Amino acid sequence: MRRFLSLCALALLTACGGSPLRPPSDIENACTIVSERPGWLRDMQRAERRWGVPVEVQLAVIHQESKFRGDARTPHRFLLGIIPMGRQSTAYGYSQALDGTWDEYRREAGGWSARRDRFGDAVDFMGWYMDQAHRRAGIPKTSARDLYLAYHDGISGYLRGTYRRKAWLLRTAAEVEARSQRYRVQLASCGRR
Repeated sequence: MRRFLSLCALALLTACGGSPLRPPSDIENACTIVSERPGWLRDMQRAERRWGVPVEVQLAVIHQESKFRGDARTPHRFLLGIIPMGRQSTAYGYSQALDGTWDEYRREAGGWSARRDRFGDAVDFMGWYMDQAHRRAGIPKTSARDLYLAYHDGISGYLRGTYRRKAWLLRTAAEVEARSQRYRVQLASCGRR
């Protein structure tokens, strides 16, 4: 009976509180995001202090990568359109970090308890990665466009210019830049910047 009551209480708390992996109600509005998830703002500010990557850049990249879903994964691949062949990559969580890069981050900066579906860990990872892009490729930490290109194609790919042959990626990076600027203006308008 005690176990049953515990499970009922847990189910009630989960139903009332919503999933921590569920995105905010309006992911186009930075003020809505940080008012619905005040802990996220603290996490992003902490990452900004540690790595120097502005909150609006973090928000714009997370929007593009996972639409603020903590359990986001890449789509499945299919052979002949019907036979499942696994996922397109190992990308997972808010930041869509790949297994190998995530492991490198945990060894160097994040600690072994860091999780990709925990928002604070995901933005710290992004800050760490973008700090690496700044150090190795000279990308300004305020350039959401170029940081996103290095985030998507890898820092070595960015240095080789692999993104130049991908018109769709250049368009996406321009959208990330524009969204970052909108988020910056929104955060200033609600006194969060």
